[in-house]
Amino acid sequence: MINQFLTRAWGQASSLLGGPHARKRRWVDAVVLLGLAGLVMGLVLVAREWTVLQRPKVEIDLSPLALPKYALLSFARAAVAYAISAAFTLVVAYWAARDAWAERILIPILDILQSVPLLAFMPVVLLAMVGLFPHNNVGIELSAVILIVTCQAWNMAFSFYQSLKTLPPELDEVSRSFGMSWIQRLRWVELPYAAPGLVWNSMVSVANGWFFLMAAEAFKLGSRDFRLPGLGAYMSAAVEQGHGRAEIYAILAMLTLVILLDQLVWKPVVAWSQRFQMDDGVRVEKSRSWVLRLLRRSALWRRIRKTVSNLVPARQPRPTAPVEKPMENPMVRRLIGSLMLTLMLLALVFGGFKLVGLLGHVSGTEWMRLMKAGGASLGRVLASTALATCWTLPVGLWIGLSPSWSRRLQPVVQVVASFPSSLLFVALIVALKKVGVSLFASSILLMALSTQWYLLFNIIAGAQSVPTNLREVARAYRFGLWKTAWKLYFPAVFPFLVTGWVTATGGAWNASIITEIVQIGGQTLQTFGLGAIVTQSADEGNIPLLAASALLMAFLVVLFNRLVWAPLYRLAETRYSVNR
Repeated sequence: MINQFLTRAWGQASSLLGGPHARKRRWVDAVVLLGLAGLVMGLVLVAREWTVLQRPKVEIDLSPLALPKYALLSFARAAVAYAISAAFTLVVAYWAARDAWAERILIPILDILQSVPLLAFMPVVLLAMVGLFPHNNVGIELSAVILIVTCQAWNMAFSFYQSLKTLPPELDEVSRSFGMSWIQRLRWVELPYAAPGLVWNSMVSVANGWFFLMAAEAFKLGSRDFRLPGLGAYMSAAVEQGHGRAEIYAILAMLTLVILLDQLVWKPVVAWSQRFQMDDGVRVEKSRSWVLRLLRRSALWRRIRKTVSNLVPARQPRPTAPVEKPMENPMVRRLIGSLMLTLMLLALVFGGFKLVGLLGHVSGTEWMRLMKAGGASLGRVLASTALATCWTLPVGLWIGLSPSWSRRLQPVVQVVASFPSSLLFVALIVALKKVGVSLFASSILLMALSTQWYLLFNIIAGAQSVPTNLREVARAYRFGLWKTAWKLYFPAVFPFLVTGWVTATGGAWNASIITEIVQIGGQTLQTFGLGAIVTQSADEGNIPLLAASALLMAFLVVLFNRLVWAPLYRLAETRYSVNR
């Protein structure tokens, strides 16, 4: 089948590029053909890098000519992580939405996992993967990919789960009247309905993944060098060697990659997903993509799509009498779900026993030190979140309430937010140190730099959801700017602000691992905190202390979520929801 497809596609490409009927659009087909050829060459390069023998030390070439290769390798890791996250989303979110028993177990687990700063567990994941693949780079590459998955999958899973739970009853009735199987219903009804929200959350998840990717590529554990060729390792090597020009090259390369990703991937996907918008009463600014227009003009692309469709025919659902299939039987689904949940619980119990054994080697004095360090880091996390809120709240309201400025600035904000701030952390710490700012204060500023976009995106979304009639009432009664903000805008965006606070504090906890201790050449800058202890114990190979500090960090995050964020969520839903 593959040979048949390649033969047809190549024959069509030759006829389209050389036939007289395509002279006017020959350049479009040539661009598409070059793009496909570049994709194949890129896959070959990435596969060669993943399967190469494991090297004791990775040499990073600081020449600007090496940046295209490093950018490709970084993008490949992010793409593999997104593919795994998407598969996880489709399986787990669908399972939780369609099985009430699994929902009671999976949703609390997802809620905890999205709150846990899994960057603290990077050394454990890395050592496990290297143990599975000791002779090549697959283990190190997979550890970086898994780290990115842990910051992408939960957000996407919750988006798809919420879409499935809020599926309009009429769509469900239509799918039943057509006698659709579960896979047909997923393909023709549920995925199209969830597409707009899933695309938006995918953009946010991928942007968040760049932060983790930059940290994973430049990872060292004690005397062992686990760096991966990529933009993160390039920036780390440039800072270590004091190569200022190379640092600028890395920043420009990352910015170029983010812009290309926005133009070649996200704009076409957003424009495509808008066809599935269900609510006609919502005014949506239609997205336009030059990539989609180019593909629609390409006869080669149309022929390739037609060839694929012929090889994999799509069967349209038709009204039939409902027929129960094995997977539609509740007893069969319950049996399969029970087996899978049992395996998950057994894995958790096994991991718990191993963790208890490690924690037994941590002394009481070390636990007291960890508790104090946790309090110090918690203070920095809250200070950075408050600092980010001070500017994102007014700016987010300004952008969200103005359709013209929203149209102009949202693409800019999306591109800037996708840029991984961790790429700049070391350079900014050095610059702040030169002007007399200690790491104690600069770590707060850098945490705010990494968390501000979570807040800004949520506030913009909340401002755009303010009903027009309420704004007109405020103008009719001449409330004034401050009274309108206090009585209308702030309460309206409060539910979105709480969501931003939850995600922002999680990002700040992850940033603490990078900002509280920094290696600059042969000098170590450190401030007292739990993030610094996580990094230091990883460098020293102190696995029990690393496990204890990572577990304490996760406990503090979950505890704060339950004691602070959960009551605020209830307050937002019961008192400040404009849709009540």
